Amino acid sequence: MRILHRDSPGDMSIHEETSNSVVTPMMGVFNNLVLYDQHIARTSLDTIRPELATEWIWSADGTQLTFKLRDGVRWHDGKPFTAADVKCTWDRVAGVSADKLRINPREGWFQNLAGIDVQGDHEVVFRLKRRQPSFLAFLAAGYSPVYPCHVTAAQMRVHPVGTGPYRFVEFRRNESIRLERNRDYWKPGLPYLDGIEYTIVPNRSTAALSFEAGKFDMTFPYEMPIPMVKDIKAQAPLARCEIAPNNLSVNLLVNRANPPFDNPELSHALALALDRKSFIDILSEGQSDQGGAMLPPPEGVWGMPPEMLRTIPGYGGDTEHNREEARRIMERLGYGPEKHLAVKIAARNVPQHRDPAVILIDQLRRIYIDGELDLIETAIWPVRLTKRDYTLALNLTGSGGDDPDIQFYENYVCGASRNFSGYCNPEMDKLIDRQSMETDFAKRRELVGDIDRRLQVDAARPIIYLPRSGTCMQPWLKNMTIMTNGMYNGWRMEDVWLDLPAEGRP
Repeated sequence: MRILHRDSPGDMSIHEETSNSVVTPMMGVFNNLVLYDQHIARTSLDTIRPELATEWIWSADGTQLTFKLRDGVRWHDGKPFTAADVKCTWDRVAGVSADKLRINPREGWFQNLAGIDVQGDHEVVFRLKRRQPSFLAFLAAGYSPVYPCHVTAAQMRVHPVGTGPYRFVEFRRNESIRLERNRDYWKPGLPYLDGIEYTIVPNRSTAALSFEAGKFDMTFPYEMPIPMVKDIKAQAPLARCEIAPNNLSVNLLVNRANPPFDNPELSHALALALDRKSFIDILSEGQSDQGGAMLPPPEGVWGMPPEMLRTIPGYGGDTEHNREEARRIMERLGYGPEKHLAVKIAARNVPQHRDPAVILIDQLRRIYIDGELDLIETAIWPVRLTKRDYTLALNLTGSGGDDPDIQFYENYVCGASRNFSGYCNPEMDKLIDRQSMETDFAKRRELVGDIDRRLQVDAARPIIYLPRSGTCMQPWLKNMTIMTNGMYNGWRMEDVWLDLPAEGRP
């Protein structure tokens, strides 16, 4: 199978990366304890299935989660998979292992994890500090593969070893990533494919032309903008193109530690300057969504309804009125027509980041801010954000699933490794813990709506829009499901196959 890839990742370690540039190609190398059903487009707790775990059970008080593990599974280097590997993986992710991860983006997910007990080779118990019904959602995400104890974190960056349907072969920077069939896979008869090759083609137009010519079986997931999807369909009418949300938000990051942006009034002015509808109209022909931190309906379960969204400053009403208020704030801070604030705006050097960043710079000029685009390559983008080596940034925040715990603990609680803006509100953290423990769906949904609304009012990470974009597949690509509420969870590809014409690819 031949898939287009949009850019060159920093390394091959899922646990140390924040982008689907790594998760998409590497997810087939690994297995999870549990995994979202790969053929149900809308993931939820109800679509979680066993993988390396054969079953699981919660304790009566909801603070212990016990997994029975599969016997007879081997790592790609032949060593047996055991419960010790599970403990080693989450000791690394929780930050308590001597073998440290270089970057640990999902440490915040597991702040409620008290420890893991190993009971023989085939049973582990996750002990939690408090009840957390959605904890299983963390483990089912594509971001949560099990790593081997006997391979160091440093080795996993360059030559990952998994138990999954495909073995890692090589990564040629700026060229390709290659996987081959794991002929000793613990699921008999799988995978169907002999291998997968990802070819790195950063230019979207070149990628589209190559796909139209039949050289590739699939475009990079969620990468094609809606106007380009129309062009592909015109040139390759038999192709199947799916336009879907991907639980990804385009947002504005403000480094609150850098003057003058340590003044919350300035963040408020930035949020008021945004004309969200213009972004959506220009970049997706009006088909993307406005929303907050959580994916809006109908694909999202937890997103704010439109009537609540319209009550938030900067979302509803007159854009020019909002900008007039933003200009008054800027003038109080000493800026105006004769004195603009000059600032660099960082963006990852891929079209999904660059294109909205250009629009953002144009909109900020309306409130006396002169932005200069600072393009950062993918390999160092997460490092720059984690170190907060920026002042303003146009960022895309993806979520490992449509659950509030995944979104809030990763991006908004005090001290979280992906809380790139440094937003910290102890009262909000208490509310986030409260919704996390709530077992009544209606009560939890009300709490989540209130948290999301307050995050937007606080301009914690102003959400500009939530994109809808396309993934195109050739007609001979079979059994591939594109997920609609989580871009990181659907790439195991163990039961995907190619039904090629007798003459092969064009």
